[in-house]
Amino acid sequence: MRIKRGVSKNRRHKKVLKAAKGYRMTYSKLYRRATEALLHAGQYSYAHRKRRKSQKRTEWIKVISAALTKTDMSYSQFISTMKKSNVELDRKSLAEMIVNKPAHFEALISELK
Repeated sequence: MRIKRGVSKNRRHKKVLKAAKGYRMTYSKLYRRATEALLHAGQYSYAHRKRRKSQKRTEWIKVISAALTKTDMSYSQFISTMKKSNVELDRKSLAEMIVNKPAHFEALISELK
């Protein structure tokens, strides 16, 4: 018996092309190019989900070191004095403190000196 698959094939193609909407040139118009683009996009999104964590950490470090330019302490000196004085604040909470409550951060610096 002959099986015609026009409907299911068309549905699958439309699904892929809808997912590739917004891609440049033929990557959003041709089925074969769109499937390639979606495979690559999936790989990139997986890898960049992993990288996003380290990017956030570098942002927090930049915020902290920018706030320390007003003092005479460098970032590495600040972190080492925090470790020696057993202050257990992570970089995320420190960056949040700098942005939202700078007076608390200044108090922390004066306490560490």
